[in-house]
Amino acid sequence: MKKRLSFRVRDELVSRMSSGRIVPGTKFPPEPELAEELGVSRATLREALRSLEEDGLVTRTSGAGTYATRRPRLRNNLDVNFGVTESIRAAGMRPGTQQSAIHTDSATPEQADALDLEVGDAVVVLERVRTADGGPVVLSRDILAATRLSSNELATMPLDGSVYELLERRGHPVAHGIVTVAPERADKATAKRLAVKPGELMMFLRQVDYGAEGEPLLLSEERHIANAFEFSVVRRGPGRRSG
Repeated sequence: MKKRLSFRVRDELVSRMSSGRIVPGTKFPPEPELAEELGVSRATLREALRSLEEDGLVTRTSGAGTYATRRPRLRNNLDVNFGVTESIRAAGMRPGTQQSAIHTDSATPEQADALDLEVGDAVVVLERVRTADGGPVVLSRDILAATRLSSNELATMPLDGSVYELLERRGHPVAHGIVTVAPERADKATAKRLAVKPGELMMFLRQVDYGAEGEPLLLSEERHIANAFEFSVVRRGPGRRSG
């Protein structure tokens, strides 16, 4: 089947962005000029640009024009439990980690409630800034009971390693997780670590992961740069109703 013309135009524009002919953050030529250059109608060009915008590769503002983004939006399906590294890799980008730190602390009331501990029990905290193609996109905190993993054991993990994999190797495989999502404004400390302005909108994810017997294993707090991610949720039903 012949590939739709707008898809071919989209592929050409993606190629130009990938090769550096269109630099991230720069403005596209006016639509009439670009359509003539590509040998297509403005309607076909707009269809291609709409597809690029949906994937977070460009931003389009009425009266201001079309701009190449500095990073594509990363897609996350919230009904599938996988880590930040896998999400970035699935988007075709190179995952990385900066500013990693591990320390032992005393469980706060919120942490104790999530991990079925007593307030003040020892917990191990891993903080990392996760990057996509070198740019910071997520500030993550993974919190575990020190009886599950010690700080020394966690330190053996590669900088961009998976806590899930380490838990599984220690005999505590994660069976499922429950996540809550809320908008949040970046405070000064978060903004500095993610190279954004204080007050910028973030997406805050708080997740508790459980083992096969329902035992809480891991509490994760992730602050995502809002315009770097897109989340989707599978909604089932309602199906047939009787009566």
